[in-house]
Amino acid sequence: MYHKPKIVVIGGGTGLPIILRGLRDKDVDITAIVTVADDGGSSGILRNYVNVVPPGDIRNALVALCDLPPLEQQIFQYRFESKDSFLAGHAIGNLIISALNEMKGDIFSAVQELSAMMKIHGHIFPVANEPLTLNAEFMNGQMLSGESEITAAHNQIKRVWVSATHDDDGHQVAAMHQVIDAIMEADQIVLGPGSLFTSILPNLMIKNVGKAVTKTKAEVIYICNIMTQKGETDHFTDADHVRVLNDHLGCHFIDTVLVNIQPVPEDYINFQQWNEISQPVSHDFAGLREQGCRVISANFVRLRNNGAFHDQGSVVNELMNRLHDVHD
Repeated sequence: MYHKPKIVVIGGGTGLPIILRGLRDKDVDITAIVTVADDGGSSGILRNYVNVVPPGDIRNALVALCDLPPLEQQIFQYRFESKDSFLAGHAIGNLIISALNEMKGDIFSAVQELSAMMKIHGHIFPVANEPLTLNAEFMNGQMLSGESEITAAHNQIKRVWVSATHDDDGHQVAAMHQVIDAIMEADQIVLGPGSLFTSILPNLMIKNVGKAVTKTKAEVIYICNIMTQKGETDHFTDADHVRVLNDHLGCHFIDTVLVNIQPVPEDYINFQQWNEISQPVSHDFAGLREQGCRVISANFVRLRNNGAFHDQGSVVNELMNRLHDVHD
């Protein structure tokens, strides 16, 4: 009997949709587990006013996996201009997700309803059914709460953790059982690409998610960032990224890391336009071996719009190769 491989992609930000779009037409069962700790932009405003899980990352995942005509996708993604003061900066999809959240009573049910409406290939699960706040301790001992505050601090992060945004009873944040089941039943877990401290770790810091990722029989693959992030991962090597992940979960759980070795031309990047990035991630292959992971190094970069991004085709082809290698 044919077993369709199950791939779970965990993350947020702009990296998650790149991988999802590449996987959607492959013969795999996709589950996207999406961070809910974003508090910036339209997502942050809606979160504060409507008491909803920030919808931006969920919106982008829905569009990446949907089967809607291009015009309907464009409408869902349309963001009102600043001159429309009442709706300024809000994406229509964010408003729809917020409305469904109110109608259904919770974000998890809202996303499943919307997934059916948008003819999603696979599954999209918010990592938690409530808004989360990201907390950070910096190397200098300072502590801050809120993703946008942490990112804006431009300070070296020691550790992060999450807490319920509306925590009146001190309860422990936990993912829905569907999230844990997907991780435990997966053939492959993909982390990234994305911000190490603000897109990937917020998901893994939910206790039952972190435990499931360390216990699953699936191969856990980390797609290492091409560029370091200003104030977050300045001067980080690829081994430093993996070390931070392993240290946060207390074990060597990363099985394989994808590393870009294609040089990024210094004079190509517009650092004013892409003001969150600092420099290409440097390599430390000895350090990666110390972390006990398999290293796949190749040209994974795509240069466009004076920025350096992961090449969707190259990365997804490597993920599919890993599936075949594991099952052959």
